[in-house]
Amino acid sequence: MARHRMAWAVGLALAITILLATPALAQKGDLAAQGARINALNQAGRYAEALPLAQAMVASLEKANDGRELSAALNNLGQVHAGQGRDDLAEPVYKRAIALMEKSLGLDTGLIAPELNNLAALYQRQGRFAEAEPLFKRALAVSEKSLSREHPDVGRALNNLAALYVKQERFADAEPLFRRALAIYQKAAGPEHPAVATVLNNIGQVDRDLHRDADAEAPIKRSLAIREKVLGPEHPDVARSLNNLAGLYQHQKRHAEAEPLYRRALAIRERALGPDHPDVATSASNLAHFLQATGRTADALPFAQKTLAANRAQLRVVLPILFAARQQSLLTNDRALDDALGAIQRGTQSSAASAVNKLAVRLAAGSDRLAELVRKDQDLAAESDALDKAIVAAVSKPPAQRDVAAEQRSRARIAAIASARNGLQKTLAVEFPDYASLSNPLPLTVKEIQPLLSADEAMVIYSVVDSQSCVVAITREGVDWKEISLGADALAQKVAAFRRGLDVGKALDASGKSGLFDLALANELYAALLGPVEALTKDKRSLLVVPSAALTALPFHLLVTEKPQAAIPDRPEGYRDAAWLLRRQAVSVLPSVISLKSLRGFARRDHGVKPMTGFGDPVFNPAAEGPADRRTASSKIAARSIATMAYAEFWRGAGVDRARLAQALPQLPDTADELNAVARDVGAAAADIHLGRDASETTLKRAALAQYGIIYFATHGLVAGDVKGLGEPSLALSIPDQPSELDDGLLTASEVAQLRLNADWVVLSACNTIAGDKPGAEALSGLARSFFYAGARALLVSHWAVDSEAATRLTTSTFALLKNEPRIGRAEALRRAMLTYLDDASSPRNAYPAMWGPFALIGEGEVR
Repeated sequence: MARHRMAWAVGLALAITILLATPALAQKGDLAAQGARINALNQAGRYAEALPLAQAMVASLEKANDGRELSAALNNLGQVHAGQGRDDLAEPVYKRAIALMEKSLGLDTGLIAPELNNLAALYQRQGRFAEAEPLFKRALAVSEKSLSREHPDVGRALNNLAALYVKQERFADAEPLFRRALAIYQKAAGPEHPAVATVLNNIGQVDRDLHRDADAEAPIKRSLAIREKVLGPEHPDVARSLNNLAGLYQHQKRHAEAEPLYRRALAIRERALGPDHPDVATSASNLAHFLQATGRTADALPFAQKTLAANRAQLRVVLPILFAARQQSLLTNDRALDDALGAIQRGTQSSAASAVNKLAVRLAAGSDRLAELVRKDQDLAAESDALDKAIVAAVSKPPAQRDVAAEQRSRARIAAIASARNGLQKTLAVEFPDYASLSNPLPLTVKEIQPLLSADEAMVIYSVVDSQSCVVAITREGVDWKEISLGADALAQKVAAFRRGLDVGKALDASGKSGLFDLALANELYAALLGPVEALTKDKRSLLVVPSAALTALPFHLLVTEKPQAAIPDRPEGYRDAAWLLRRQAVSVLPSVISLKSLRGFARRDHGVKPMTGFGDPVFNPAAEGPADRRTASSKIAARSIATMAYAEFWRGAGVDRARLAQALPQLPDTADELNAVARDVGAAAADIHLGRDASETTLKRAALAQYGIIYFATHGLVAGDVKGLGEPSLALSIPDQPSELDDGLLTASEVAQLRLNADWVVLSACNTIAGDKPGAEALSGLARSFFYAGARALLVSHWAVDSEAATRLTTSTFALLKNEPRIGRAEALRRAMLTYLDDASSPRNAYPAMWGPFALIGEGEVR
């Protein structure tokens, strides 16, 4: 669907009204005329001409020190930047306009609605829907409160909120808001106002999305007619209606009518907005997709390449075109593949990948002092971003819920951070000239990836898009690229079905076959995901996987390489004979392609003089604490998970409710044996293993963690889904008698990010630690992201609630294997530990994959 954007006229008209209504400025006819000129240029889409005028108006009003008028001028400037596709410039301008308007007129003013709407629209364009929605809602609320319910600003707020709902596929919520907005505009501005055209266009889009094609054509054509008549045939908004009408005709297979509309829309945008504008890339992408869909790859390719050159390629469009161009010899294999890899890397960057890259930049800095300066700059940037998000969240709230003093302190801190970072950047520019380029690395080509791989490694990179996905396989000697018939929705459904069988409880009871792990599905996914590149990858000892979308939740080592005799074996032992991928290869997961270079391109500074420190068997309930618990392993089988509870139930006033937390978190006495056994294998001192009350946040935060090669946690992991409303994933440590900001018993992801590590790996022998920040969020975020940022090069994490006895056995076995054969690497040691468990016939349940297969290695799995 094309981006929805309200016509500029409403917000700009309000700003100019304010300017003309102000006596001090009314006397300055040049400023009033300048405001009118900016409005006219914006309505005409002539943003390059409007920009210097808007900048001059802001500069002039800065001297007047009148927040109300300056806010309106800033809002106009932000709209010019946004019209040019420069959201990076528009965002801080909108934020400043909001702050000035609230300071001048109070939190309740209805005049702030345009600024709120514009900032929210910017977030919507960027896909930041959770930030956009409360801003749109506040704009609607203040407009309805301070203006009449029939005021055009109310219509604008309704339209914008409805457009956001469409982006979220909440069509039932969107449609009545659009209808109400249309009625308001038609009454207030007449049937041929540009704002009426905007809402009609959006209504037509909803009809099309709901497969009501017969109803969709009339409102879109009426929108086009209004815009051509009122705005002129070359206005960018005309291109918007042309694009949407073309999309409708394409959907109806009226190809001869669709193509000229797509081409005219592109031509208008190129002339009005310039070649680098995001709307031009959108039109080029739409035309490319249309041409490819009608079997004209040669015609589609130049338009796809245009979006690639602008770094605005849509994967769902360019990948099929590049694949077909390669097959038809329109591009060389190398060129097509490098273009595809570049697009994939730009389009699938995760927060965990970003954290790995930040670690690499610090490692590249070399000296301790320089690395510390880099870390300080990164920390300040993260703090500023967090404060800024908090302010935006606050601005979305009703006045009664606002803490204006706290917001002002945050703004002052952001200004101080900006000043400090300016100084740091100057120092880094002199002492570390590669800092900027390393912080924003270019995508890797095939020829750059291959030397990073060992002779016995294969890398597989996935791109998951709407209806079709692809896999790229690379070894030191070769490369292959294949399409996958499964799209995003189909893969999400299959991965969810795959994971339903990985319930530890199924291995512990005799409940029959219902819900057990499906070997046939595991083989089906293998055939779809790795089968197409099997010839290149199957003989390599190590498999490096770069997943995306739903595949981040797939434990690849549990795929089955051969068709099983039965989908569900008659007995648990039957799982032992399956052709698990794990029998063939060790699997490591990488957050991104570039993280391979980040982790292997820079040597770890060898400050870690101690092998390991560990934290386990924390005390959640003192009544259950006893010295024997620390000494002997419990025979009790318990998963390291908790029952779902509301986050608020863990708190009483400002502190932790010990009784509620103790109820939710059973003790884990066997983790003491787990840690002690691993400590013996790696030669760690007893003083470096922290158990019971000593396994606390206080102990952790006061430890010199950078001196340890391994940081080990054996405890409960809390993620969204376990604890309703949990703000961020956490590790549960001992609950102190008097909870404080330093130590409340929950080590959160943001607290992890503040640690200073220099670890070869971090072991999270807890439940579900691969999970994202919330259900449906990107995996490999949350705790994983934070530990990479803090300084870990590899993580051992779990895909689901781990059986506690199994966790102990798997981790101790992994480290014992590494002790005996340190050169095999982490991924191979984990593989052998899992196979030993799987092949142990002493208990039928040992063969069930939920028992032996929960762990995954994220990051560097080899010895470096």
